Amino acid sequence: MESVRTAFGAGASVEADTVVAAQAACRQAENTCAGPVDLAVVFVSPHHAEQLDEAAAVVRECFVPRVLLGCTGEGIIGGEQELERQPAVTVWVARMPGVALTPFHVSFQRTAEGLGVDGWPDDMPADPTPVFVLLAEPFSTPGTEFLSFLEQRVPGALAVGGMASGGRGPGQNRLLLDGVVVEEGVVGVALTGDVRVVTVVSQGCRPIGERFLITKAEENIIYELGGRPAFTCLQEMYAALSPEEQEMARRGLHLGVTINEAKAEFERGDFLVRGLMGADQNEGSLAIGDLVNEGQTVQFHLRDRETASEDFHWLLETQRRQLEGVQPEAALLFSCNGRGRRLFGRPHHDVTAVRAHLGGLPVSGFFAQGEIGPVGGENFLHGFTASV
Repeated sequence: MESVRTAFGAGASVEADTVVAAQAACRQAENTCAGPVDLAVVFVSPHHAEQLDEAAAVVRECFVPRVLLGCTGEGIIGGEQELERQPAVTVWVARMPGVALTPFHVSFQRTAEGLGVDGWPDDMPADPTPVFVLLAEPFSTPGTEFLSFLEQRVPGALAVGGMASGGRGPGQNRLLLDGVVVEEGVVGVALTGDVRVVTVVSQGCRPIGERFLITKAEENIIYELGGRPAFTCLQEMYAALSPEEQEMARRGLHLGVTINEAKAEFERGDFLVRGLMGADQNEGSLAIGDLVNEGQTVQFHLRDRETASEDFHWLLETQRRQLEGVQPEAALLFSCNGRGRRLFGRPHHDVTAVRAHLGGLPVSGFFAQGEIGPVGGENFLHGFTASV
């Protein structure tokens, strides 16, 4: 008997009726991946949130997946389109013989010992190291702490995914695991076995000015850079910018923090980019959106639509070359809800870039309230990022 080959498919629909939309998306996905599948993913816009179980029922009837994941997204990515601020459903399916899937739903509570995680599978594989696809509810999930938990349980595992979006408060986002819809925590699946997963994480920024060594800091507050007040270093860097760059800096300035200080030279991808949250001129300090340590190297970064586009295209093309002729078969795309038309001023930017560099492959995804992806070999929760 001929072995069942690897196959992937994706489809999307903007029909207002949830069942009709899910059926249409499934028909498109069937064009390249019909019959029972191993993994299916469905993302729906907030318009379909209350009927996510109905969309799941359609997908389960059509594909009989071993594992079905899903969530709500402010905008939906499917096929060749980014469907923003309108009803939309996308379905992505994968047949992967030789791949073990371990699904889970975890929830969190605070204990005297710290973060408590309920629902973690006792049989989670660790050898070979799995790759995780994670969908999280932002109001109930301590994202950075959960990724630290993941690293402790499965050291070295890569994780990609995003925070569900579209809801304005707790209980308004939806997650899906198989036929069960939940409103909190994380749903995910670990993949192990005969599958190769590669990632691209574009933080959409470019470095400006010189690099500095943090010489005095506490938690997320930087007091000194190279032995000088951090605010003074910021002022001098700003004064050296062009008028156009100064305008971009006023709209949003970021700080890149090195991940691996052992490297001899730092380049694109070696900095974890975090937002500059505030400054105190009197004490000369800067506050950023993450914890920092003395001895880390930092550099200021700018973000704009041209930089974000160039960075994403460059990283995708670099990844394509590193594949050395191996053709990717499918992609999941988790793009920040601050990208899309808001950032680029035109539709379909990120999905078009993926398909331009990696081929006309099946793509599904959504605009997230936080994106999960590895930088420098470590998993982080990002903002304004595209994680593929």
